[in-house]
This record gives sequence, structure tokens and C-alpha cells, in this order.
Amino acid sequence: MDIASLLGLVGCFAMIVGAMIVGGGVGPFFDVPSALIVIGGTFFAAMYTTPLPTFLNSFVAMSKAFLPPVKKQNVLIERMVELAGIARKDGMMALEGQAVPDKFFEKGMQLLVDGADETKLVKQLNAELKSMKSRHEANQNVVKAWIDLAPAMGMIGTLIGLVLMLGNMEDPKAIGPAMAVALLTTMYGAIVANVLFGPLLTKLQGYTAYEVAYREMVVLGLRNIARGESPRNIQDQMVSNLPPKMQAKIDAA
Repeated sequence: MDIASLLGLVGCFAMIVGAMIVGGGVGPFFDVPSALIVIGGTFFAAMYTTPLPTFLNSFVAMSKAFLPPVKKQNVLIERMVELAGIARKDGMMALEGQAVPDKFFEKGMQLLVDGADETKLVKQLNAELKSMKSRHEANQNVVKAWIDLAPAMGMIGTLIGLVLMLGNMEDPKAIGPAMAVALLTTMYGAIVANVLFGPLLTKLQGYTAYEVAYREMVVLGLRNIARGESPRNIQDQMVSNLPPKMQAKIDAA
């Protein structure tokens, strides 16, 4: 569990609800018509922007905002160096059945075992990387749709509330509920876009960037194994992609 995501989401809502309580209670801030317009309307409008399988899969992707990457770059480098030494000493066939940290790494190593040259290896793995980027982008576009559409649905709700209010000016009792719809839909739209989905999109984009960097390091390492580079040279090239503190830790080890 990503503690920053969980604490950030809970803390943000706690501040909002706390302000409501201090201001007189949360009751006035709950309105069913406003929720239907913003949450329900945005849900179906976002569905309208993409094929249904992609829309449904986006919720699985959103849940990953609370799950930090488990792939460790330092572990990758250590294992890549070990495999480079094995390949240089005993040949590519010696890599058969060797344990690796993830499926992408395993697929690339199997290509080497099957006799793929550097060009074929890089082409195949880059195709896999491109496909992953496309999947992530499709899911993140659904999140962007929520961010773009929620304030718009809030504005639609505001207009509906104003029409209801202006159409019943002779009935003072109808003005309050209509004004509540007008104001609360704008608030709900802002909360959905800026509290729920805005930070979530940033987190997912960060995780995608990490995954891309990780896989590019896999490609770099396997390409150098295909070239017959020394384990030390492979380590030096891969370590250059890491932050200075992690570089120093690996060099010391």
C-alpha cells in the first residue's frame, strides 16, 4: 500500500469535512440531485469517451495508484550483472531456466537463449514497451475524462438549479433546494476533479514513468549481454540511470 496516496486522500477529505463541521455540520452539503448530476453524469459521460472494456479496465488501473511499484532497480542491476557473467563464461544457453525478477526480463532473456541477435532483441522488447505505454495511456485518458467532465457536469447542475430557482421565484420554499443544487453541483465537480482524480492521474503517470525506466534498463542490460559486454561495463551503464545515492550504494556493494 502506498501510504502517501492513502494519507493524502484521507487527509484531504478530513480537512474538507472538518471545515463543514466547523461551519455548522455536514448535512447541508449532501444533496442527492447534485450527486446524481455530477457523479452519475460524469460516470456515463466518461464511458462515452472510450470503448467499454477500456472504461471498465481503467478502474483496475486506478486502484494501482495505491500500490507502489514492487520492481526494484537495484535488484534488477545485480541480477543482470550475474547473468552477464554466466553468459560470458558459459554462453547464452546457460541462461536457460535462470531466475529473473519479472516477466518482461524473462521474455528478453528467452530471446537470447533462442538465439536472437541484438537487433531482433531490441525490436521485440521495444514493441512490448510501446504496447505497455499504449495500455497505460488508454487507462489514463479515462481518468483525464473524469477530470475534464466533472467540473462541466457541475456547471450543468448549476444551470439546472438556477433554472429551477428562477422558474419558482413565487414559491419561497422552492428557492432553497434549487439553490442547493446550483451550488453543490459545482462543489461536487471540483472535488471529483481536483481531490479524487487529479492527484490519482499524477500518481499513475509517475508509476508509468517508473515502469518505462525499469523496462528500458532491462533492454539496455540484455542488449549489452547480446553484445558480449563485460559485467562491469553493463553495471556501469545501468547504474548511470539511478539517483546518486543508489549509485553509491551499488558501487559500494
